[in-house]
Amino acid sequence: MAPRDITLFCLVLCLGQKIQAQDENFPIPIISATPSSVIPWNGSVKILCQGTLESYLYQLEILENLTYKQVEKKLGFQEVAEFIINHMDTNTAGRYQCRYGREHRWSAPSEALELVVTGLYDKPFLSTDGGHVATPGENISFQCSSAYISFDRFSLSRPGGATLSRHRDARLQGDFTLGPVNLSFSGVYRCYGWHSGHPYVWSAPSNALELVVTDTTSQDHTTENWVRMGVAGLVLLALLAILAENRLGPQLPHQEDQQDLPDLSWSWQKSQTEWTFGLTPKDHQGDSWS
Repeated sequence: MAPRDITLFCLVLCLGQKIQAQDENFPIPIISATPSSVIPWNGSVKILCQGTLESYLYQLEILENLTYKQVEKKLGFQEVAEFIINHMDTNTAGRYQCRYGREHRWSAPSEALELVVTGLYDKPFLSTDGGHVATPGENISFQCSSAYISFDRFSLSRPGGATLSRHRDARLQGDFTLGPVNLSFSGVYRCYGWHSGHPYVWSAPSNALELVVTDTTSQDHTTENWVRMGVAGLVLLALLAILAENRLGPQLPHQEDQQDLPDLSWSWQKSQTEWTFGLTPKDHQGDSWS
């Protein structure tokens, strides 16, 4: 076999092995929690692990002492497996992952899912120095503080379930700056306090603080439209008034009505003629030509 043919054969063989290895790699499962990954004490949560239709076994694992340990298994061909925790507490809060079995092999683990239990400490206080109304493009600052418990971590929950975490500052509070904001930042915010040694055990939620982001551009356009509509209405009213005045004003009599009126022009001309000859209309009636 020629050297060229040997090189081509090796190339095809290597490509085939690479393609086969890629086909054997399973898709990474997707793990999620509903209704949220932040659950109140003694509440319930459903953990979903999405694999493939060919998956016949799912396994849920929790991180303990730097090692993931099995929590529960689900057997049966299904694309999504459900794991339910009926009562959240400090033992069930933690860092989870899942994997699925297919063709007698396990897939790679999913990304980590952190389940947090709340309500073990008194709630902190959430405030803002910028007011509750903002315009797009502004930055908004929130402060989360506790007067009774010295938390060294604070978390702010945003609309949609996302959370932000901050270290405690010199004023013993957590400062959160959001921005530039847009309309999606509108919603209800809460914050939590916790200790770095127990990252999955949080306080009760703070007071709710609602942020409203207003679109001033659309409001200006709305005002302009109202002004234009008002001006158009005034013009229409003026035109209607002019039409009404022309319709109800003095009018000349119609031709058929003029036939019933005396011929005043002829009588006036006759009287003028009689005064010219020195006669009055009365004298003219009494005399006759001889």
